[in-house]
Amino acid sequence: LPYVPRVPPVALLGKITATTFALERPCCVFDWHTNASDTVWLVVAFANASATFRNPPSQADVPPYKQLPTTHSYMTLETVAAAYTCPAPSPAVLRVGDDTACKDQGRQDPCNGPLPSPGPYRVKFLLMGCHGPKAETRWSDPILLRRALSPSTIDPMPTRRGSDVVVIASLLASLGTVLATAVLGALGAKVWSSLCQRDLGTSTFTHRSYRTHHIPPALPQPPPPGCGCSPPGLGCFTL
Repeated sequence: LPYVPRVPPVALLGKITATTFALERPCCVFDWHTNASDTVWLVVAFANASATFRNPPSQADVPPYKQLPTTHSYMTLETVAAAYTCPAPSPAVLRVGDDTACKDQGRQDPCNGPLPSPGPYRVKFLLMGCHGPKAETRWSDPILLRRALSPSTIDPMPTRRGSDVVVIASLLASLGTVLATAVLGALGAKVWSSLCQRDLGTSTFTHRSYRTHHIPPALPQPPPPGCGCSPPGLGCFTL
């Protein structure tokens, strides 16, 4: 069949991860080749091994997921052909490698387990009937998964910036310091002025003018008793 599987071109959350990728559903592709008992399989193979893949003669010979490291291919996502007829039901995408439970349990039925390496991979859809393969699509373009970075490869030091960027950053930092100093100085002066005015307001008082009472000049004191005054030229004598 001329249909080529592909990753959806639209933005999609988790479209390609380190262990999974999404595919468009092959809707309306097998309508003229199916009957009620047919199933559609997805063949997943390493890109360099897709040319040597041979379709299994029966469903009993379908290569399982656990043989991917040795056979470099497997088949998964067994689906009744009626699920891909027109109009197609939702969801509109298939997710390859999305089932982590079947890998841990080691089941023998078709497993859609996580992909073990970035690949690249190529996929195709295969229509299987009771007597073997009936139709198939073309192989997809190579699909490369994301690579997880090892912690040892992460540089803990920030990337060195260009000299121009460093100069601009230094100037901006200096300007910010000057502005901060000016603002703090203005605020300090305002606060100090407010405190001074508050102190003056509480310590000053109004001087009232007043006049003292009139105090007459001191009168001469009388001589002490027993002392009289002699005529001029004579001293004091005792009575």
